Amino acid sequence: MDFKPAYIIFIIRKFAEHYKMTAKQAYQYLKQFAGIAFLDDCYEAEHQQSVATAIEDLTIVCQNHGGGLRYA
Repeated sequence: MDFKPAYIIFIIRKFAEHYKMTAKQAYQYLKQFAGIAFLDDCYEAEHQQSVATAIEDLTIVCQNHGGGLRYA
């Protein structure tokens, strides 16, 4: 069974909660600034980290691709 899609959806929802946005807004932001690609490409390492670390990593990746959110 492939858990990657479920993990990506879970992290999108947690990212949305962290930044107080809807899941749709979070998905659009992550898609635009390479976060979804990062989760897909780095699933093997990321799914072994805490949710907080995954959100922080996503924030950094998105910043590096033009995103404006800052991890707090």
